[in-house]
Parts: sequence; C-alpha cells; structure tokens
Amino acid sequence: MRAQAFIRAFAFLAGLAMLAFSGWASADPPSRVGRLGYMTGAVSFSPAGESDWVEATINRPLTTGDRLWTDARGRAEIQLGGAMVRLHADTGVSVLNLDDRIAQLQLTQGTLNVRVSRLAPGQVFEVDTPNLAFTLREPGEYRIEVDPDGNATTIIVRKGKGEAYGDGAAYALDSRQAHRFTGTGLREYEYVDTPRLDEFDRWSTGRDRAYDNSGSARYVSPDVVGYEDLDAHGTWREDPGYGNVWTPTRVAAGWAPYRDGHWTWIDPWGWTWVDDAPWGFAVSHYGRWANVRGTWGWVPGPVRTGPTMPRHWWPSSAATTFSFRFPAATSAAWRGFRLRRVRFIGPPMRSAAAITRSSTAATR
Repeated sequence: MRAQAFIRAFAFLAGLAMLAFSGWASADPPSRVGRLGYMTGAVSFSPAGESDWVEATINRPLTTGDRLWTDARGRAEIQLGGAMVRLHADTGVSVLNLDDRIAQLQLTQGTLNVRVSRLAPGQVFEVDTPNLAFTLREPGEYRIEVDPDGNATTIIVRKGKGEAYGDGAAYALDSRQAHRFTGTGLREYEYVDTPRLDEFDRWSTGRDRAYDNSGSARYVSPDVVGYEDLDAHGTWREDPGYGNVWTPTRVAAGWAPYRDGHWTWIDPWGWTWVDDAPWGFAVSHYGRWANVRGTWGWVPGPVRTGPTMPRHWWPSSAATTFSFRFPAATSAAWRGFRLRRVRFIGPPMRSAAAITRSSTAATR
C-alpha cells in the first residue's frame, strides 16, 4: 500500500512537472539578453520586480525590468549583442523591453554612449528619456544626455540616423546637427554645437576599437555576447574532433567549468549561472564545454550569421540531471528512474521533463 501511494504521488508530481516544463517551452523566452560586461567605481543594480538596490556584479544577465545606477566616479558597459551601451558617472538606466526584436532602454539621468553595430530587419532600438523617445534608425554612434532635473535631453548623433518623438511632434536627427530638447512637446529645442570628444567619449572609443580588433571574432558568431573578453584570457586552436576550441589560461590546477560563480533566479529563464571570471559570460551561456585530452576547452560551434540563424542564449550551457532515490518499500521496477531535463535546439529553457529508466533498473 505504501508503495502504491508513493507511486501515485510521484506520478502526480511528474505530471505537474511536465505541465510546467511544457508551459515554459510554449512561452519561448527570448534568446537575446544583455550583459553587464564592465564596471568601475560604485555601480548599483536593482533586479526586475524589486525595489531594493544592491552592488552590481560583473557578468550579470540583464533583461526587462532591470535597473542600473552609476555613482559619481562610476562607469558601466551593457553589451546587448550588436550594440554597446556605456553609462557615464551619475547615470541611471532601466531596461524597459528586451527581446529578439526590441531593445528599449530608459535613461532617467546622466549620459549614455550607444554604439549600434548592426540592426537586423524589423529590429528596434530605442532610448526613452523623461521628455522624449529616441529611436535609432541606423547602426552608428550616439550620445544622449539627460539633465539631473529630467526636463531636458541632448542628443548628439556622431554617426547614423534617428528620430526623436514627443507629445505630437517628431524630428529626424543625423550627424549634421546636435539638438537639445526641453519639455515633452519638443517644441522648445535648440541647436547646439557638437562638442569635442571628452574623456568619457575617448574611453568608449578605445573599447570599441579593441572590440573591432578582437581575434575571437573569427571563431564565433557576432551574436555571442561577451566573446571579446576571450582574447586576453585564453587561446584558440583547431581540433579535428571539435573544430574551433578556446582554452582559458591562468586558471588554477584542477579547474573545471561552473566552479567559480553562483546561481540566481532570473525570469523568464529560471535558475541562471553568473560566472565570476571576466571572460565567463560567453562560455557559460553559448556553445559547450568539452574535456579535450585532459584539458577543458570551450566549443562555440559553427559561426552562423544572419537574422534567421541567431546564436541562442542559455541560462547555462551545462547539462543538468536530477537523480532521486526511492524508499526500499518501492517496487524494484521503479528504482533507478531519473528525472532528466531534456534540452532542445532553440530558445533558452525550452525544455521538457522526461522520466527515463536506468539500465540497472531494467535488469533488476
């Protein structure tokens, strides 16, 4: 009787698990995510749905509802795949919407440097401020400033084109003229001289130049967020069995992937790995790790480009298996079953629960 009751309870729980997993699968969470790729000074973070602020951590995945704040001497860089967003000191940014088609940020105060390297057909990149919405129409370089009182926005298009929208008004902007808008109607505006590059601009340009010259770009898809940090922390080689393989340098003896970091819950993907290493984002969420003749190496897979062949982001590229031990009173035919999370090729966390019988149970 106890065994039968246990089996019925287990079947009920397994059914709930299958429903939950199938719901996640049908939801198809976005395969695009942001990354806090660099920070210096004091940078604060508030996750979606929370009112408290905590100290930001490198490699934190960023998604809809997240907020960042840089203090007086702080700076931060958000990497979005195809775009770099850099925060100057005393700057607040919220992620209003981020999915495979839309990147919508809100600049509440301070200064952003935005560099968009590519926009796929149908993709939208927008920065909202307290008094307007600015849509970036082309790849380019943009500087956006919001006064501390939130009443005025200055937009400098160094390269590219965009449109500023207010209450009943819209203006096309390009690199020929910088604008300063006051109020939400955009009827109060003035032309301003495009300023020379300041120290924040030079810092942003230097990081762009380093990314443009990344050696790792030859081995990975441009949609892989964080691949630029692999250059200074490892080496590439071609393996006859795996293809292109990246191996980290200066790691401790006996090092293995997913050892230094922590798990955190991030909607809509669930438990997500945040690696401590500055190079740990791309290798934790894309491709896979393989032990190649006694050495751990990261295999990014074939380079794929184009809007129909994105590189999908995963909460972790490590496979997970959950094993359960059943009471001795349970029928021997049930012992040895495992609840295994099966990953499909597709968006992150598109998974299902399957009950599989181990070979040992089958022979008992």
